[in-house]
Amino acid sequence: MAAAAARPVFWRRLLGLLPGRPGLAALLGRLSDRLGRNRDRRRRRSPWLLAPLLSPAVPQVPSPPCCLCPEGVHRFQWIRSLVPEFGVSSSHVRVLASPAEFFELMKGQIRAAQRRVVMASLYLGTGPLEQELVDCLESTLEKSLQAKFPSDLKVSILLDFTRGSRGRKNSRTMLLPLLQRFPEQVRVSLFHTPNLRGLFRLLLPERLNETIGLQHIKVYLFDDNVILSGANLSDSYFTNRQDRYVFLQDCPEIADFFTELVDAVGDVSLQLQGDDTVQVVEGMVHPYKGDRAAYCKAANKRVMDVINSARTRQQMLHAQTFHGDSLWTQEDAAASGDRRPALDTWIYPLIQMKPFAIQIDELVTETLLTEAERGARVYLTTGYFNLTQAYMDLVLGTRAEYQILLASPEVNGFFGAKGVAGAIPAAYVHIERQFYSEVRSLGQQERVQLQEYWRRGWTFHAKGLWLYLAGSSLPSLTLIGSPNFGYRSVHRDLEAQIAIVTESRALQQQLHQEQEQLYLRSGVVSSATFEQPSRQVQLWVKMVTPLIKNFF
Repeated sequence: MAAAAARPVFWRRLLGLLPGRPGLAALLGRLSDRLGRNRDRRRRRSPWLLAPLLSPAVPQVPSPPCCLCPEGVHRFQWIRSLVPEFGVSSSHVRVLASPAEFFELMKGQIRAAQRRVVMASLYLGTGPLEQELVDCLESTLEKSLQAKFPSDLKVSILLDFTRGSRGRKNSRTMLLPLLQRFPEQVRVSLFHTPNLRGLFRLLLPERLNETIGLQHIKVYLFDDNVILSGANLSDSYFTNRQDRYVFLQDCPEIADFFTELVDAVGDVSLQLQGDDTVQVVEGMVHPYKGDRAAYCKAANKRVMDVINSARTRQQMLHAQTFHGDSLWTQEDAAASGDRRPALDTWIYPLIQMKPFAIQIDELVTETLLTEAERGARVYLTTGYFNLTQAYMDLVLGTRAEYQILLASPEVNGFFGAKGVAGAIPAAYVHIERQFYSEVRSLGQQERVQLQEYWRRGWTFHAKGLWLYLAGSSLPSLTLIGSPNFGYRSVHRDLEAQIAIVTESRALQQQLHQEQEQLYLRSGVVSSATFEQPSRQVQLWVKMVTPLIKNFF
């Protein structure tokens, strides 16, 4: 057993001795993944051996840690070699608990905005609550024009083209009055996946065309305040659909980054016009009429320029703050009257846009799962349990304890839907049962536990993870944002989340309480769970699920 536990460390050390480690690790990961799947058909896996090969190796920090600066403080400093690192005080971070709190904060922030409102979501609903948000935007824009000193308030909204165009009354028709009345201040961008094109695009009906790929980022930004969430702009997300939300207050560098990111995706999207037509930004390749490779290359450059320039800015700021000639200690700052709170929390934006060959979130998530050591606890939650093969293998093949929270069929967002969509909860049950059977066959049921969320009259959409280091009763890191850890999130959709690393006990307690409140409404999955009438899956669903699981 001791030898088995040592194997992941052995493989990581072996890879560390070889040149070109990240590329080699990625190649070995792909080969091992394919070989592992074939071998599974013949015999049981040996997860202790495969786990370290199923993920890219931990990225290397180019310079040794410094005791004066953030990378010398926490063990996740390697993330800053991939994305910009934003140091903030934990007093600027607040975890929200409910849809109602999220909705009220959104309206309040819109009313108070003076310079910018940036909103990225899958879609905007068409009900009275969504109309309240639009009315808030209209009122704030009106005030900006009537002010004694007119402001330069800009509103930028990014949605998905297919989801936002569904039906006669849709996201587009909800926003047209703003575009028509404030054409110089409002921008509405509709992302259209480059993978939906040609005859395929013409033949696929509404709803089905959304399975090909979506704009799935959920960022809501007001001046220098940012809300990161998995929640869309729809009535259920404001009332009885449980999600996660974090409010970053007075964080200008983070707000600038996400403004630039949404602008970048907006530039490669279709622009809604006042007459409900759409146009391409001048000089940009059309997403489904133009050359696909040229479009994706241009989109990759546009987004990566944002990530790289922000990373460079933050590195320069870091160097000036911690390595400049006039470096002050905290005592010096206090003596001079500088009462700004000390940095104890670090925010890392993780972007996943596989259509544009951007896979940062996937790399970081796989590395976190790979490096979770014995004694660590990982709480992972998703509204749609459909983990990628790589994520499943890492959960089954590493040594940390896992508690995975997923939706019971009754709180699945597709429960009770008409037509084929009504069978989707049953498909998730089938996937859940297959995973649970594999956990049992590997003898991992003590280490990997499934739990189902249930709440009368509610649906469940929360996603993310909390990482508790070995020996700690509070989480040191959380991931929060739009990804569901499934095939769609990794391969089809545009996603963004943030990793929050904190040394603040107060913020750690907030995150711990958030996790506890979600898990308190759940029951542990056992063999008896699948004997319940609501867990019976029809044969045709079992047969179809392997063919369609990568589309939902």
